[in-house]
Amino acid sequence: MPAISVANPLLLPRITRPGVEVTDRAPRQVVTAAKQTEGAGFQVRRPFPSMELRGADPFILLDHLGEVAYEPHEAKGAPWHPHRGFETVTYLMDGVFVHHDSHGGGGVIAEGDTQWMTAGSGVLHDELPAEELVLNGGWFHGVQLWVNLPRSRKWVDPRYQDLRGSELTLLTSDDGGALVRLIAGELDGHQGPGSTYTPIRYAHASLAPGAQLATPWPAAFTAMVYVLSGSGSVGAERRPLREGQLAVLDTGDAITVTADGTQDNRTGQLEVLLLGGEPIGEPVIQYGPFVMNDEREIMQAMHDYQTGRMGTVPAEHRGTTTSGG
Repeated sequence: MPAISVANPLLLPRITRPGVEVTDRAPRQVVTAAKQTEGAGFQVRRPFPSMELRGADPFILLDHLGEVAYEPHEAKGAPWHPHRGFETVTYLMDGVFVHHDSHGGGGVIAEGDTQWMTAGSGVLHDELPAEELVLNGGWFHGVQLWVNLPRSRKWVDPRYQDLRGSELTLLTSDDGGALVRLIAGELDGHQGPGSTYTPIRYAHASLAPGAQLATPWPAAFTAMVYVLSGSGSVGAERRPLREGQLAVLDTGDAITVTADGTQDNRTGQLEVLLLGGEPIGEPVIQYGPFVMNDEREIMQAMHDYQTGRMGTVPAEHRGTTTSGG
């Protein structure tokens, strides 16, 4: 997992361990991510939305891509498809994605990087593995998070944020046993580089075997812990959590994650996502790649897409299949 790392975490700013007067967030629910096929035929694990967890306000969807070692010509992506009404956040730990959009933009998401795309009023784009990965195969591991936009922001102009791995805010636990890569939001006085319309907190943490990460968390925010790789536990009661499981946490002011003493995975560490945000509290109507507040707006989105009002596929890419996902 070549996600951004450091030789000596003890040189990084340390997260203050919450005091005994702080309420630790207990796990209210543990969801095991279901596997399904997306895009041109790649498999994802999706803890939400699912039968176990319908909604996770202010988030719409979380897809775990990999971890997988592709053989030559196995790697697949998501051909041209539309989005409206929310933001997609793609974070890669292994592999390389190339993206293009109907506004003429494009770029490369490499290992450790994050692409933050605000679909807003509407955009067409594709996300495809780099040619080298397709031809030669290799490791691929990433996550895509959909962040909802409030009604007042659903019609903002589309925009991109290409966050290089070197731009992430790096922190460590109070004892240096965990490395935290802050992508967006504020954590113990430190700010991640992602600019958000919806107040959220999003981070990737790596815990050494037996290490514990205890961090303050805003009481007004939701809180979840998703295991990318490895095994451990969450909360003061140490509820077990393993790869592909999401813990939805109850109210409180802090999150505690503990790594098992032995980690049987590529990195030798417990790899988790910490995520949560301020609930929007508005009606959510989702139809595939459109997330709006009522059915009329969904019908309008479908019409706008079909009539080209969200943009058109650039001429040089028109041979690429369009996906509705």
